Amino acid sequence: MDTNFTITPRFAVKMLEKSLRLYTPSLSEKPMAEFLADKCDDLGFEDIQIDEVGNIIARKGSGSPKIMLCGHMDVVPGKVKVRKEGDALYGRGASDAKAPLMAMLFAAASVQNNNGTVYFVGAVDEEGNATGIKNLVKKEMGIDYAVFGEPSGIKQVTIAYKGRLAINLKISVEDSSHASAPWLSKNAIQESMIFVKELKDRLEANQEGRSKGMLLTITMTEIKGGTSHNVTPKECETTFDIRIPVDMNCKTIEQKISTLVKEISQERDVEAFYSILDETEPFEASHTSPLVRAFTLGVMEVEHSRPTLIRKTGTGDMNVLGNQWSIPVVTYGPGDPHEAHTIDEKVSIDEYLRGIEVLKKTLQHLKRLHDKNIQ
Repeated sequence: MDTNFTITPRFAVKMLEKSLRLYTPSLSEKPMAEFLADKCDDLGFEDIQIDEVGNIIARKGSGSPKIMLCGHMDVVPGKVKVRKEGDALYGRGASDAKAPLMAMLFAAASVQNNNGTVYFVGAVDEEGNATGIKNLVKKEMGIDYAVFGEPSGIKQVTIAYKGRLAINLKISVEDSSHASAPWLSKNAIQESMIFVKELKDRLEANQEGRSKGMLLTITMTEIKGGTSHNVTPKECETTFDIRIPVDMNCKTIEQKISTLVKEISQERDVEAFYSILDETEPFEASHTSPLVRAFTLGVMEVEHSRPTLIRKTGTGDMNVLGNQWSIPVVTYGPGDPHEAHTIDEKVSIDEYLRGIEVLKKTLQHLKRLHDKNIQ
């Protein structure tokens, strides 16, 4: 059935605010899934389900094409007081990524029968280990196009994401000594610092003239070492996060790391052992698909200017699905990516509402372009 329920801007803002009051760090998304299931029911979606890992999936409309609008329900840790100040709505997840998610919900709700089938998905664990999307790609859904909801700003369409390697490196030295006689042994924490700097310098070498979106970067994110305040450390573990541009892949970078770790450990005369915690291949979508054209038209209709196609330096669910399903896919959403993960995260209410309109128009254009392509 098609609902006659009209979504007013006031209602759309109120629902975003409600979703922000649900604090949902990775793998604690259940209240948000239940809230969305309830809203989908009110808005006339069908086949509403919460799958085995906690993703919510709901269908609206009928006929071809089959379009998936997928946002994520989880947020990074750290509460932010939910409040409105002028055009700004504050809350954890305001930009990343509850505004994109709710914009997708209301855009999907606008699709009537025979104008295409939209699958609205709220995924779990995007900020963690992508449990949600990894489960989703196993399903045979027959999707023609997919859009992921992340804050890009409404005049930008993200067509590429870097890949990611998370690596744990453990440095061990032969012995520890009393801190008052530090010359008696090597210091595992100091050796780790030197090791990671060498690794970083060699891995990131020869990249002059590359844009940020095309840079290979290695960033140390965690360090753990030492047993006592007056004993030199014998072991030290570091974690680092490597972002891989679309013209490289995980395997070649892993091979480089393997060679470099051997070389540096011999040079420094320390024992080095590394393990891979996570790997996600980089992904770049076609720039000329009907999906990109539909977004161009949708943005022009609402914003009166062409969107910019951008390569982002992050990594998202688009990487996983894009590499597996081989369908046109982009990432889009209202919100400022620089607000993501900040201590006082916010989103522009006006931008969120315009984002809903862009997505609505894009769905209409995509239906038309898809039908034209098939003939």
